[in-house]
Amino acid sequence: MSTTPDSTVLRVRLLREGARLPQRQSALASGFDLHACLEGGSIELGVSPVLVPTGIAVAAPAGLDVQLRPRSGLASRGVLAVLGTLDADYRGELFVTMYCLPGAGDGGRYVIEDGERIAQLVVARLAPTVFEVVEDLDATERGAGGHGSTGR
Repeated sequence: MSTTPDSTVLRVRLLREGARLPQRQSALASGFDLHACLEGGSIELGVSPVLVPTGIAVAAPAGLDVQLRPRSGLASRGVLAVLGTLDADYRGELFVTMYCLPGAGDGGRYVIEDGERIAQLVVARLAPTVFEVVEDLDATERGAGGHGSTGR
C-alpha cells in the first residue's frame, strides 16, 4: 500500500474470488473505479434497477463522505448507476444499483461482464455542520428561483 503523510486510508475486505480493489485510471482522476464481481459470469441490465455486486466491503472512517457515482463512459451509452452514499457504519458488500435507459444498448438492455468497471468511488471530507433556525435568509439575485430558473 502506497501512502503519503496526508493520505486517507480506507480499509477494504475482498469478499470473494475475483474481487478487485477500487483504482484510479489516471493520476488526476477524482474517482476510483469499482468493478463488477460476478464470479466469472455476467448480468443483464434492463430498465428496472438491478443490484450489481462488487465483491468488496469498505470501512469508511467517520468524517468522510464516500459516494458511489456513475461512470461517464457507461452513462454516455445510456447505462446508468444510481448515486449512492456509503455510511461510516456500514460493513456489508458494496452493490451498485444500475439500469438502462429505454433506448440504450440493445433495446434498453446491456450485459455487465465480470470485472467490468461499473461505477466510481469518490471520497471527500465532511464539513462539521450545525443547523440554525432563523427568521430570514440573506437575499440573493436568484432568490427562490427553482429548477431551471438560471437557464437550460
